[in-house]
Amino acid sequence: MGSDTHRADERRFLDERGSSAALAPNGLNPATIMEKAVRERIVESYFWKEQCFGVNEADIVDRVVDHVSFVGGTHGANQKPSPFLCLAFKLLQLAPDDAVLDEYLRYGGEKFKYLRALACFYVRLTRRAETVYKILEPFLEDRRKLRRKGRAGTSLTYVDQFVDDLLTKDRVCATSLWQMPKREILEDLELLEPRTSPLGDIEDLLEEEEDVDMNRDTNGDARADSEDEGLVEEGEQLSDRGRRRSTSGSSGRGNSRSRSRDRSRRGMDVDSNSQSDRDNR
Repeated sequence: MGSDTHRADERRFLDERGSSAALAPNGLNPATIMEKAVRERIVESYFWKEQCFGVNEADIVDRVVDHVSFVGGTHGANQKPSPFLCLAFKLLQLAPDDAVLDEYLRYGGEKFKYLRALACFYVRLTRRAETVYKILEPFLEDRRKLRRKGRAGTSLTYVDQFVDDLLTKDRVCATSLWQMPKREILEDLELLEPRTSPLGDIEDLLEEEEDVDMNRDTNGDARADSEDEGLVEEGEQLSDRGRRRSTSGSSGRGNSRSRSRDRSRRGMDVDSNSQSDRDNR
């Protein structure tokens, strides 16, 4: 069978276990990057047999646009492989060069966001650590939404979150990722330059937050002092009002008592006068 002939089940890549293909740039065998159980589910799936036969690098774009609506590995009770995972395995078989990957990553818009996610996933599987950081870190600013489907169901994620998972997690889309050295180690080896965050220098941001917190504390203390002074003034005013009311009440009571005494005395005088008049009569 000639080398240009495609087999209907596409098993040659697995039967030879990548012996006829070149190793990936990171030194791994592309035929064994994914687990054996996942590879077997992929080649037995209906999508692989129908949509991944005789596909080249240009056809990958059409397959992603037409059939990929979420990122994920296997899903459902029978662990069905997703079209995203099948096309990722097809890329491992095709082994596109850097120019093709740049075209995949360059596509924008809502229609090609899953193509960028697929290219990022393939870069994480096959490229060296410093290359992975250089290629994937710019996409940490991509805020486009993605659907993610797994064993727990369907959820919402974003391109930047998916890229961050590729850089930080050990397993993504039912695939164990090879362990990369941390970025700090590559910076110490002068393989990477220190990364500048889009938000700015972290130390400057922390200092600004501390200044804001200090200003809030001082403003809060000033407000508390002013409130205490206001309460003291209100208390003094209330005490003055109480004193005035007490003095006015006591004076009113004294006047009423003196008035009642005068009235009683007048009544007694009238009674005595009337009694004397009666005696004279």
